[in-house]
Formats: sequence, C-alpha cells, structure tokens
Amino acid sequence: MYDISQWKHVFKLDPTKELSDEHLEMICESGTDAVIVGGSADVAIDDVLHMLVSIRRYMVPCVLEVSTAETMTPGFDFYYIPSVLNSNKAEYITGLQYDVMKEFGDIMNWDEIFMQGSCVLTPDSSVEESCNLLEGDIIAYARMADRLMQFPIFSLEGASENAELIKKVKEELQQAMLHCTVINKQQAQAIAEYADTVVVSDLVYNDIKAALQTVKAVKGA
Repeated sequence: MYDISQWKHVFKLDPTKELSDEHLEMICESGTDAVIVGGSADVAIDDVLHMLVSIRRYMVPCVLEVSTAETMTPGFDFYYIPSVLNSNKAEYITGLQYDVMKEFGDIMNWDEIFMQGSCVLTPDSSVEESCNLLEGDIIAYARMADRLMQFPIFSLEGASENAELIKKVKEELQQAMLHCTVINKQQAQAIAEYADTVVVSDLVYNDIKAALQTVKAVKGA
C-alpha cells in the first residue's frame, strides 16, 4: 500500500484538457510521487476512464480527486473527496460528500478514501469561492480542516506565491497534511520545505518542460 504522507510532489491532470501520449509518459516517468486525476467540475466519466487507462500503463500511483459522484470508478489507488471550505455554495462544501455517501457509502473501501479540506484563492475557478481572504481567514480555514473536521488533507490553491503564508499555515496544522498548488518552478522551490505535498497542475499544459523541472526542484529541496 502506498503512503501518501511520503509524497512530496504530485502532478494533477485535468481529464477535460488535451495531453499528448508523449507528454503523459514524461509526467509518469518523471519521478513524481503520484498523479492525481481531477480539476474540472463538469468532467465526464468517459474522460476519467480514458485518463485512468492511460496512466495505468505506468507504475506511478494514481489518485482520483472526485468532482461528482458519477465519476467514482474502481481502479484508482486512492480517492480524494474535496470540500471547498471558502465556497459560497453548499454543494461544493457538503453536496459532493452527500452524493458520494448516498451512492457508494456501503461499498467503499475506507482505507482508500481521504477527505480534503480546500481553500481556493483563484478567482477563475468553478467553485464560486470567496477569494479576498486575509492571512487570518486562511489560517482559520486551516484550523477548521485540521482540528474541527479532522480532515487528513488541507489544500491551498492560489497562495503559493507567499511562502511565508505557507509556512504559517503549516505551523498551524497538527495532523493534516498540507497540499499546495504551484504555477511555476520558483514557487515549487520556495514552498517545498513547508508544504507536505507540492501539486503541479496548469503548468503541465502551459509549459511541459518547466512542469517536469518542478520534480527536481521539490524533491531535491
């Protein structure tokens, strides 16, 4: 069984975005600790299955970040179920969890399931979140995920340009792992010593060479 607490670097791939077989091979053979499939709220099950089959040609661990109950499918090593704590809509906080529990709760392998409390600060995301958060707001969400809800993962997206903030959030967490999404190699290097896991997503589609360089930047830190 893989140990996600040991993962320093992961790539996150969006099944709705185009990615060549060549680039997928580069990602899976890059030395990254895992590949997460997820990112779009409107992803179709066919896209998820295609991505799963493609990744399974390689030895890298594969995780599904569940966006809808319809995309839950066997074959992944683990399943992350996100709760966007700073969303303005209940469906992104508890709606997905309810749907998944109602549909699959009696057959799920709970050793494969990880709740992920997320704080999303990117204004162009699809989860209708409050982005104008101060440092104290973000730390409050971290405490909620870590201590109040006892989530094993707290995820920050859109804040990795502020390494000092990442450090403060990490210091607040007592048991949750801190996952941080970065958009370039410089951010990856800057936060590698604070984040438990650095997540590289959009950079894969914008600059594959730079995306691959983040593996060494993080794991060599």
